[in-house]
Amino acid sequence: MLTHRPIRSFVVRGGRITAAQDRALRELWPRYGLEFSGSALDLDAIFGRAAPRCLEIGFGSGELLGALATANPGVDYLGVEVHRSGVGRLLLQAQQAGLNNLRLICHDAVEVLASGVGDAALAEVLVFFPDPWHKKRHHKRRLIEPEFVATLARKLQTRGVLRLATDWQPYAEQMLAVCNANPDFVSLSADRTYVARPDFRRPTRFEKRGERLGHGVWDLAYEKRPR
Repeated sequence: MLTHRPIRSFVVRGGRITAAQDRALRELWPRYGLEFSGSALDLDAIFGRAAPRCLEIGFGSGELLGALATANPGVDYLGVEVHRSGVGRLLLQAQQAGLNNLRLICHDAVEVLASGVGDAALAEVLVFFPDPWHKKRHHKRRLIEPEFVATLARKLQTRGVLRLATDWQPYAEQMLAVCNANPDFVSLSADRTYVARPDFRRPTRFEKRGERLGHGVWDLAYEKRPR
């Protein structure tokens, strides 16, 4: 019997995991990791409090998410990433900083948002540099499409903020069109286009290299409208 296989917005690549990252995945995951079960997470119970919550989708090496959790102890941070090397690296950072306001999920963000996060549970969502899937035949794999943006709107509380960034202009234009078309979002750009890079999003080494080569970076920001 054939079953429907959902289109994935990512490919899990077998990147090298260091000995320290492997140890972190074994020893620190029980402290900071959350297993996806398909049921909504009780974030108040997980974090032991009620607080504003920020979700980063595809946190990569975790440098930004770890820095945000360190700088803002009054906010709870949830990170979703499919690549184990990045998860291991952030686990080490969390241990070194003694973070209590950070939890990680190693799973497909589409599935996590659909059933693992309650509606209106988030104050902010960050989606920085998702895979642009450059080839036209792969555009269907892009994360930022109407159905997923509608899901993000449901998971954000009223006046919650969605922030995105990409270094691929055609994808930036798609993000802009999709988000501007969603009736639950209002652009934080005066002309409904792009915004300045937020101060907390320090340029990555790849972004700095791109700037030296003359490549652009496009940031977008949206607020969930009151109903």
